[in-house]
Amino acid sequence: RMPQTPPFAAMFDSSGYNRNLYQSKEDNCGELYYHDNNLLSGSLEALIQHLVPNVDYYPDRTYIFTFLLSSRLFMHPYELMAKVCQLCIEQQRLSEPGLDKNWTQKIAPKILQLLTEWTETFPYDFRDERMMRNLKELAQRIASGDEMYRKNVQQLLQNLIRKLAAVSQYEEVLAKIDATSRDHLTILKTKPQSIQRDIITVCNDPYVLAQQLTHIELERLNYIGPEEFIQAFVQKDPLNNDKSCYGDRKKTRNLEAYVEWFNRLSYLVATEICMPVKKKHRARVIEYFIDVARECFNIGNFNSLMAIISGMNMSPVSRLKKTWAKVKTAKFYILEHQMDPSSNFYNYRTALRGATQRSLTAHSNREKIVIPFFSLLIKDIYFLNEGCANRLPNGHVNFEKFWELAKQVSEFMTWKQVECPFERDWKILQYLLTVPVFSDDALYLASYESESPENHVEKDRWKTLRFVSEV
Repeated sequence: RMPQTPPFAAMFDSSGYNRNLYQSKEDNCGELYYHDNNLLSGSLEALIQHLVPNVDYYPDRTYIFTFLLSSRLFMHPYELMAKVCQLCIEQQRLSEPGLDKNWTQKIAPKILQLLTEWTETFPYDFRDERMMRNLKELAQRIASGDEMYRKNVQQLLQNLIRKLAAVSQYEEVLAKIDATSRDHLTILKTKPQSIQRDIITVCNDPYVLAQQLTHIELERLNYIGPEEFIQAFVQKDPLNNDKSCYGDRKKTRNLEAYVEWFNRLSYLVATEICMPVKKKHRARVIEYFIDVARECFNIGNFNSLMAIISGMNMSPVSRLKKTWAKVKTAKFYILEHQMDPSSNFYNYRTALRGATQRSLTAHSNREKIVIPFFSLLIKDIYFLNEGCANRLPNGHVNFEKFWELAKQVSEFMTWKQVECPFERDWKILQYLLTVPVFSDDALYLASYESESPENHVEKDRWKTLRFVSEV
């Protein structure tokens, strides 16, 4: 039976280490430095050896996750995999002659467990043919000894191939959605009445819309690999000036697709508000989106909530003073207050902690949902990465920094594994993903035609936009 990987929530429970570690005496254990049983730093070579199991040892799984996540700042995953294979083969060679069979029985389950953790947590690493080749070679070596291991290896490879096929399919779907929404775009010459239905016609219940938005969020979240956070920030390894560790081909497309979705939702909200001719219809759309945003907050879908607020705060929408005068805005101000950026998003972070706590004790998938405001999550990880060096002055890898990075990314891993409990409505999903949205210029044009320009700057802009749209 294949070893099972425990859930992520259990991984980084202990707060681990304090921040004053470098002021105290470090315990030297070969090329790895510990303090109070916490690994602080080590040479890259020693850290790689620490990853590879032997007859008497299997690495802690928080270490496996942390090292596999952060090692790509220093070397390509396929280079790490080649090193792991080499170390396993060396171990086998160094074992006493004639004990090969015995060695295989003791070590094979451990190597299999390591490969399982790697393929389950970082499957996208194996889109590289060199990785696949090394994996198959090492798996073959294990499988040759025993029928049971052969079955386990087969299962491991099948699971991996299934995951990679699913991500390829997802990327094809994304490409089709992008193509469809591009095909739908119409050149906007005058205020476009007839292009599209409006959101309230497609879904008149704000609660249902919030649930469908949550479907899109969870699906897109689920396809982001944890390594994409690190690969987004990869720089050159300071000890090796010629080599950009992963910069040759940043594999961050699922992360980027998710950020693009946030932008699309903001523009969709602004488009829906600026489109109607009548003031009372625009006011109704604003109130509708306030209700959608409030339900997103209740669900724990902070990303859609923030995208909706961003759309409502775009200049072409916020300048519609006569429209806003007809809106009951109290609920909107409460939501804005929740997502207020002051004090480093203090209110939002408090709400996020509350949702995270609820998720930990949840009895249903609905209570487990935590969808963070994604741009801020990326920013937090970026600043953590920028704020500390990857290497210490002695050339060691700064592993204390990588514990912190892994802690943040592992929390995200827990959130992305939640299954959406709401029923899908394909008609609404199709609309949200493919309906054309206005560009900045088209939004301003629609806005000025709804409520005339108020000053010289606006009048000049309107003239220019009308001229461009008529050409």
